[in-house]
Formats: sequence, structure tokens, C-alpha cells
Amino acid sequence: MNWDDLRFFVALARAGSLSAAARALDTEHTTVARRVAALEARLGVRLFERAARGYALTPDGERIAGMAFRMEEDADGIARALDAGEAAMTGVVRLSAPPTLASHYLTPRLAAFRERHPGIILEVAGDSRAVNLSRREADVAVRLNRPEASSVIARRVGVLGFGLYGSPAYLAAAAPDALDYLGYDDTLDHVPQQRWVLSLARGRPLVFRSNELSCLHAAAAAGLGVAAMPRFLGDADPGLRRVETSSPAPGRDLWLLVHPDLRRSPRVRAILDHVAGSVRRDRALLDPGDSGP
Repeated sequence: MNWDDLRFFVALARAGSLSAAARALDTEHTTVARRVAALEARLGVRLFERAARGYALTPDGERIAGMAFRMEEDADGIARALDAGEAAMTGVVRLSAPPTLASHYLTPRLAAFRERHPGIILEVAGDSRAVNLSRREADVAVRLNRPEASSVIARRVGVLGFGLYGSPAYLAAAAPDALDYLGYDDTLDHVPQQRWVLSLARGRPLVFRSNELSCLHAAAAAGLGVAAMPRFLGDADPGLRRVETSSPAPGRDLWLLVHPDLRRSPRVRAILDHVAGSVRRDRALLDPGDSGP
């Protein structure tokens, strides 16, 4: 049996479609289909039922998937162990953070890191989803929620403060008690800054919704209404003005996540220390209302 075919089987079992599996493996969907078909031929069993909505595991596929997933975990564990034992400050480090935090805060602060560690190649992904550190989707993740998984080491490194912002022209023309509110779509109604905006709106519908903070930023700057955004972003934009509110704005804890196997890797340790140090130095920028020790 060609063991490499199992990678394609695992990706398709997890993704449920050829296109999604191909994206995960950075290959063509025809390659995924061919490799899975080859595995089925070698094993003499049907692993998937093909349907209009995607690929579903057969009973045989379910049994094999359980073993294949464990093999994947072992392979990832070997890779993490090798990385952790590599003493040289060279190689790739993958950093994941929410898109706006990644582009507007973290990336501008990585030049100093590169100067100190020219042998390290940085990959920064703007991603709000819960990346799987066990599968090396990232080496280090910055998140606004503490993870529930016990397999991840989480360190609280700071607070991200929020405020309510609108364009000066809009705020000059709008009555303070009749502001138009902008917010996330309803899939994010649970996040603290969205709950805050909804409480300020007092039952009035949000006039503009998006799942991207960058869209809310652009909408507020264009004069569509007022939106909650991080203080470091809103305060620095001359096209926005912060609005005094009847209730205090929320703050979100900033968490730095790493897999236990990688925390002693010198290059991973270096980026952990750099991000934590940056957040500590920029406490007044990230949360101007923070008066803690």
C-alpha cells in the first residue's frame, strides 16, 4: 500500500469535498480523487459514498478513518518533536491572528524581529477561526478567547480595548440619540463588542452588518454610522472620531497559544517572546483605559 495515499484520504474525510480537501493539501481536486480511488482499489473496499453534497464515509471508511487520524497525529507529533529539538534559529514560523490584528498591529512590529533573527522565515495568517495547532496549521496563535482544548498552552498577554467610532462629518450631522449603528452579522452576536453595540442600539436594527472588521471600519469612515472597533485602530485613523457612550466599552483579553511540544523550540520561543513583549510595551496603545499594574 502507498501510505502517502492516506494523507489524501484523511483530508477528504475531514473536509467532505474534493475542492476543500485539495485546498487543504495545496493540490488539484483531480489529484485527491485519483489518490483516494487508488487507495480504495488497493484495499478492496469502498471508503466514500459520492453524493451531490460531497463525500460521506462508508462504514469501512469510518473504521479506517479512526486509524488514519491516529497515524496523522503521530506523524504531526514526530514533526513537532523534531522542530522542538532543532537548536538553530532558522526555518519557518507560522503565526496566526485575527485579520485586523495581524495586518494593522502585529505585522508592522515584525521588522525588529527579522533584524534580530534573519534566518527565520515568518508566515503570518489573518484568521479568526480556531486553528489546529496539533496539525501545524500554525505554530503560534494570537486569539481573543482562551481555548477550551487542554492540549494547548495559553498565556494571557494583554487586553484589547474597544471604542465606538464614526466619521466627523457623520457625527456632526447626526443627533446623539439617533445614531445609526453598524455591527457584525448575526453569527457574531455573541462576542462582547457586538453585545455592547446592540445594547447601545436599544432594540433598533443595525443598519449595516458584516463579518469583517475591515468592512465595519470602512463603513464607519464612509459615514454610514458608528461601529465598535479596537482603540489602536480607531484612535489612529484621522477619518474617525471616538464617541462618548453611556456604558463603558468592553475589553478583550489577548491570548498567546502554542502547542506544548513546540514551546521549547528556540525559533518558536523567540516569536512568543517578541509578541508578548510587543503587547506589554504597547499596553497604553492597545487598551488606553487599562489602569492595571
